[in-house]
Amino acid sequence: MKKNILIPIFLIIITFQSSAQKTKDVLYLKNGSVINGTLTEITDNQYKIQTSDGSLFIFSASEVDKFIRETPVFTGRKKTGFSVALEAGFLVGSQSSKYDSPFSFNSIAGYTFDTKNSLGLGSGVEFLGQAFTPLFFEYKHLFYERKAAPFIFLRSGLLFHLGSDKEQGDNYYPQYNVPRDFSGGASLAIGTGISWVREDIETYLSFAYRYAQTSYKETNYNQQDITFKNYYNRLELKVGFKF
Repeated sequence: MKKNILIPIFLIIITFQSSAQKTKDVLYLKNGSVINGTLTEITDNQYKIQTSDGSLFIFSASEVDKFIRETPVFTGRKKTGFSVALEAGFLVGSQSSKYDSPFSFNSIAGYTFDTKNSLGLGSGVEFLGQAFTPLFFEYKHLFYERKAAPFIFLRSGLLFHLGSDKEQGDNYYPQYNVPRDFSGGASLAIGTGISWVREDIETYLSFAYRYAQTSYKETNYNQQDITFKNYYNRLELKVGFKF
């Protein structure tokens, strides 16, 4: 299970970082024009270049002064300003809970105030047997301002159950058809990770200790209300993109 989860996450990271190293083709014409794009064909007689909007231009060799391949220059990380991050991942690790790898998807609205430090407010959806929405505050500290840099972060908040107040769960005694009243609880994550910057997009991979609490109340056949609590103490693996 863990291996199946880690493979696609690392493939996503590798794909994005490989694309970050791609060069840009620049065609300089004798009339002074400069065309940026991808050279699709070069012959003795002509040059074909496709621009970012999909347009294809063909120039004869007599019109071209020179062409070069430029590597995008890293101009530094964002100093200050607002950002939006999207991330997804899993809570992995064996414990008493029957849900092997609960899925989590979050969006975070953040503000960077001195390149290395940022604050954020996040929410999303997590499937911990039932669907819950988290609401949390985040503090993140970046160790360096380089293109690739490690970071640490802390998140604290609450989980709220999504759906109706009474739902049918995985009952041990289905013949009684007893509905369950689900509710959320505290949520905490402390972790580290590494991020890469490519132009205006930051890609990151994070590893964290994750604590989460959920509960449900059930009325048994004696008409007694019993509350059951689920505690998650797991490794949280996530991949995210920050804009």
